[in-house]
Amino acid sequence: MSKILIVEDEPKLAELVGAYLDQAGYENHHIDRGDQAVDYVKNNHVDLILLDLMLPGLDGIEICKQVRQFSGIPIIMVTAKAEEIDRLIGLEMGADDYVCKPFSPREIVARVKANLRRVELDQTESPRTDGFDLDVDRLRATYKGELIDLTTVEFQLLQLLIKEPGRVFGRDLIMKSIYADSRVVSDRTIDSHIKKLRKKISAVAPELNVIHSVYGAGYRFENND
Repeated sequence: MSKILIVEDEPKLAELVGAYLDQAGYENHHIDRGDQAVDYVKNNHVDLILLDLMLPGLDGIEICKQVRQFSGIPIIMVTAKAEEIDRLIGLEMGADDYVCKPFSPREIVARVKANLRRVELDQTESPRTDGFDLDVDRLRATYKGELIDLTTVEFQLLQLLIKEPGRVFGRDLIMKSIYADSRVVSDRTIDSHIKKLRKKISAVAPELNVIHSVYGAGYRFENND
């Protein structure tokens, strides 16, 4: 049974979400203060975090940044601030998904299922291409032994591209492949994921250029070096 951590300072909302997760077959634990969340994740098994943006003690953005220093588990940000969405999904702090308040508890359950399903995809495969090694079980990517610190979405994106070197993946196909719930995601969001992925690969291999833009078509993985 997958375990969901709910970090939310509104007790009635947390109780409602927890009840729907229970009904869907997920174990869940509720924390109402941000400054307790990181230690809990460090010391307990958690498969996914539902993380409110505004919290007492420590806000959701800082929690996400700290968790990303040691874990790539899916994080779904919950926010009432529509203007924050681009920054959240733009991965400035490593979030995998977001939900806006007010929301339907059924929507939360659907997002949880979709994000956990991404993690479970192709669990038996560990692709190796041109020095890259993808450990699907641990969502861990390395290049010639050097760890590439990726979020879940970034890992899934690299995995998608690397499986078929030279193939051009359009943005629509990328959206459908890494967002299993088929929700609408803008081209800018995909471009932001690509930018972050390139930056992180460059951090371990500055001369490497493997993710190429194809004007008007999309992106492909190809090592021309």
